[in-house]
Amino acid sequence: MQDVQNIPSEPGLRERKRAETHARIQAEAVRLFLDQGFETTTLDQIADAAGVSRRSLFHYFASKEEIVLSAKAGFPAFVAAAVSARPADEPLLDMVENAFADLARAPRDPRGAALARLISTTPSLAAGDQAKYEAVERALAAALAERKGLAADDLGCRIAAAVGVDVFKLATQAWVSGATDSPEDIGHAAFARLRELAAARA
Repeated sequence: MQDVQNIPSEPGLRERKRAETHARIQAEAVRLFLDQGFETTTLDQIADAAGVSRRSLFHYFASKEEIVLSAKAGFPAFVAAAVSARPADEPLLDMVENAFADLARAPRDPRGAALARLISTTPSLAAGDQAKYEAVERALAAALAERKGLAADDLGCRIAAAVGVDVFKLATQAWVSGATDSPEDIGHAAFARLRELAAARA
């Protein structure tokens, strides 16, 4: 008699298929956006490429903008995890700088720069991307406070998070614009300049 514990549950199978379809729609949409442009790509083209109906596509995404931005939806959690991996006795700014450097050294999607460029040059996507940075800042401040054993609304953690996100944006924009330095090097240079300015009280 088969052990019922070894029979996969129907909800688990359904969720797995849903996740696979979500990922397939996202991948095909990004491919089309990068190949032929965001504005010229239609939802019908995306649905056809992903092998789903237009109606089914709307069960996963409400708009083309949502498809693109969902590709970066997990970033706040990645930032929080990077902070959690840093030594707890590391100074706040060092912790932020090194957490972002750890993320920058991680393997990147080869389409990353092209996708970032698409977002920055498409007004409807750029607006949504700004909301993402706000979410990253909140997640970063919370992760710093937890790692340092401080209050959730600690001012130092909030300031360090705001600075870290601004540096990250600066490094990303430079990378997207074709800078020869890596995002990691740009970030380190920005933090070094910040410390110089603080020391000089400029």
